[in-house]
Amino acid sequence: MSLRPPHELHQRRFGRNLGVGLTLAALIVIIFGLTVVKVTRGDFEPPRGNVEVQN
Repeated sequence: MSLRPPHELHQRRFGRNLGVGLTLAALIVIIFGLTVVKVTRGDFEPPRGNVEVQN
């Protein structure tokens, strides 16, 4: 029982899938990087000031 070499169609699909996967990974890295920068800069901190307590 020998393994047959992959068909040419599978090689093209692999190339396309690899391109889509790398593009998706790049998008995730960019979004994660932007999130880290925004959080470390302090853009998500609540405004500081006097808070009045109502009874």
